[in-house]
Amino acid sequence: MAFSAPSLKGRALRLLSQREHSRAELERKLARHEEEPGTLARALDELAAKDFISEARVVQSVLHQRAPRLGAARVRQELQAKGIAPDAVAEAVSSLQATELERARALWQRRFDAPPSDAKERARQARFLLARGFAGATVAKVLRTGADDD
Repeated sequence: MAFSAPSLKGRALRLLSQREHSRAELERKLARHEEEPGTLARALDELAAKDFISEARVVQSVLHQRAPRLGAARVRQELQAKGIAPDAVAEAVSSLQATELERARALWQRRFDAPPSDAKERARQARFLLARGFAGATVAKVLRTGADDD
Protein backbone atom coordinates (compact mmCIF):
# COMPACT_ATOMS: atom_id res chain seq x y z
CA MET A 1 0.00 0.00 0.00
CA ALA A 2 1.62 3.22 -1.17
CA PHE A 3 1.37 6.39 0.88
CA SER A 4 -0.19 9.24 -1.06
CA ALA A 5 0.63 12.85 -0.33
CA PRO A 6 -2.20 15.01 1.04
CA SER A 7 -4.20 16.91 -1.53
CA LEU A 8 -3.79 20.65 -1.92
CA LYS A 9 -7.16 21.15 -0.24
CA GLY A 10 -6.07 18.87 2.61
CA ARG A 11 -2.84 20.78 3.05
CA ALA A 12 -4.75 24.08 3.02
CA LEU A 13 -7.21 22.80 5.62
CA ARG A 14 -4.34 21.66 7.82
CA LEU A 15 -2.79 25.15 7.65
CA LEU A 16 -6.18 26.76 8.32
CA SER A 17 -6.72 24.52 11.35
CA GLN A 18 -3.60 26.00 12.94
CA ARG A 19 -4.52 29.67 12.41
CA GLU A 20 -6.30 31.97 9.98
CA HIS A 21 -4.44 32.36 6.67
CA SER A 22 -5.15 34.76 3.82
CA ARG A 23 -5.51 33.41 0.32
CA ALA A 24 -2.16 34.95 -0.64
CA GLU A 25 -0.44 33.17 2.26
CA LEU A 26 -1.97 29.83 1.28
CA GLU A 27 -0.94 30.34 -2.35
CA ARG A 28 2.62 31.12 -1.28
CA LYS A 29 2.84 28.12 1.07
CA LEU A 30 1.18 25.59 -1.22
CA ALA A 31 2.56 26.63 -4.63
CA ARG A 32 5.43 24.13 -4.47
CA HIS A 33 2.94 21.26 -3.99
CA GLU A 34 0.87 22.13 -7.07
CA GLU A 35 1.50 19.48 -9.70
CA GLU A 36 -0.98 20.64 -12.32
CA PRO A 37 -1.43 24.37 -13.08
CA GLY A 38 -4.77 25.71 -11.87
CA THR A 39 -5.45 23.03 -9.24
CA LEU A 40 -4.33 25.24 -6.36
CA ALA A 41 -6.57 28.11 -7.50
CA ARG A 42 -9.54 25.74 -7.79
CA ALA A 43 -8.91 24.26 -4.34
CA LEU A 44 -8.64 27.72 -2.77
CA ASP A 45 -11.77 28.88 -4.64
CA GLU A 46 -13.69 25.95 -3.13
CA LEU A 47 -12.44 26.75 0.37
CA ALA A 48 -13.27 30.44 -0.06
CA ALA A 49 -16.77 29.56 -1.29
CA LYS A 50 -17.28 27.50 1.88
CA ASP A 51 -15.98 30.44 3.96
CA PHE A 52 -12.90 28.58 5.17
CA ILE A 53 -10.74 31.45 3.88
CA SER A 54 -11.81 34.85 5.19
CA GLU A 55 -9.80 38.05 4.90
CA ALA A 56 -11.92 39.63 7.63
CA ARG A 57 -11.07 36.82 10.07
CA VAL A 58 -7.37 37.14 9.24
CA VAL A 59 -7.53 40.88 10.01
CA GLN A 60 -9.40 40.27 13.29
CA SER A 61 -6.95 37.54 14.27
CA VAL A 62 -3.93 39.79 13.68
CA LEU A 63 -5.57 42.67 15.56
CA HIS A 64 -6.46 40.43 18.49
CA GLN A 65 -3.09 38.73 18.76
CA ARG A 66 -0.64 41.43 17.78
CA ALA A 67 -2.16 44.87 18.49
CA PRO A 68 -1.57 44.78 22.27
CA ARG A 69 2.18 44.46 21.66
CA LEU A 70 2.63 46.36 18.40
CA GLY A 71 2.03 49.82 17.04
CA ALA A 72 -0.10 50.59 14.01
CA ALA A 73 2.90 50.66 11.65
CA ARG A 74 3.95 47.09 12.50
CA VAL A 75 0.35 45.82 12.32
CA ARG A 76 0.05 47.45 8.86
CA GLN A 77 3.27 45.75 7.81
CA GLU A 78 2.06 42.32 8.98
CA LEU A 79 -1.31 42.66 7.25
CA GLN A 80 0.35 43.77 4.01
CA ALA A 81 2.74 40.80 4.20
CA LYS A 82 -0.28 38.50 4.49
CA GLY A 83 -1.66 39.90 1.23
CA ILE A 84 -4.66 41.65 2.76
CA ALA A 85 -6.42 44.17 0.51
CA PRO A 86 -5.17 47.75 0.99
CA ASP A 87 -8.60 49.10 2.00
CA ALA A 88 -8.96 46.42 4.72
CA VAL A 89 -5.44 47.22 5.96
CA ALA A 90 -6.23 50.95 6.09
CA GLU A 91 -9.48 50.31 7.98
CA ALA A 92 -7.78 48.03 10.52
CA VAL A 93 -4.93 50.47 11.10
CA SER A 94 -7.28 53.42 11.52
CA SER A 95 -9.18 51.44 14.17
CA LEU A 96 -5.91 51.15 16.12
CA GLN A 97 -5.12 54.87 16.07
CA ALA A 98 -7.51 55.69 18.93
CA THR A 99 -5.79 53.28 21.32
CA GLU A 100 -2.20 53.76 20.14
CA LEU A 101 -1.08 55.85 23.13
CA GLU A 102 -2.62 53.61 25.79
CA ARG A 103 -1.27 50.45 24.11
CA ALA A 104 2.21 51.97 23.91
CA ARG A 105 2.02 53.08 27.54
CA ALA A 106 0.86 49.63 28.70
CA LEU A 107 3.68 47.93 26.77
CA TRP A 108 6.20 50.41 28.17
CA GLN A 109 4.99 49.78 31.74
CA ARG A 110 5.23 46.00 31.31
CA ARG A 111 8.74 46.23 29.87
CA PHE A 112 10.36 48.94 31.98
CA ASP A 113 10.01 49.39 35.70
CA ALA A 114 11.11 53.01 35.75
CA PRO A 115 11.21 56.08 33.55
CA PRO A 116 14.51 56.75 31.78
CA SER A 117 17.14 58.08 34.16
CA ASP A 118 19.47 59.46 31.49
CA ALA A 119 19.68 60.07 27.74
CA LYS A 120 21.12 56.61 27.04
CA GLU A 121 18.26 54.85 28.83
CA ARG A 122 15.73 57.18 27.19
CA ALA A 123 17.13 56.24 23.76
CA ARG A 124 16.97 52.53 24.64
CA GLN A 125 13.33 52.77 25.73
CA ALA A 126 12.45 54.84 22.66
CA ARG A 127 14.10 52.30 20.34
CA PHE A 128 12.14 49.51 22.01
CA LEU A 129 8.80 51.23 21.31
CA LEU A 130 9.78 52.46 17.84
CA ALA A 131 10.87 48.96 16.81
CA ARG A 132 7.40 47.73 17.70
CA GLY A 133 5.81 50.17 15.27
CA PHE A 134 4.68 52.98 17.51
CA ALA A 135 4.88 56.48 16.04
CA GLY A 136 7.62 58.84 17.20
CA ALA A 137 5.12 61.31 18.66
CA THR A 138 3.45 58.52 20.63
CA VAL A 139 6.81 57.31 21.95
CA ALA A 140 7.72 60.85 23.02
CA LYS A 141 4.39 61.19 24.90
CA VAL A 142 4.84 57.84 26.63
CA LEU A 143 8.36 58.67 27.78
CA ARG A 144 7.34 62.16 28.85
CA THR A 145 4.23 61.05 30.76
CA GLY A 146 5.97 57.94 32.04
CA ALA A 147 8.41 60.22 33.83
CA ASP A 148 5.54 62.37 35.13
CA ASP A 149 3.57 59.43 36.54
CA ASP A 150 6.13 58.60 39.22
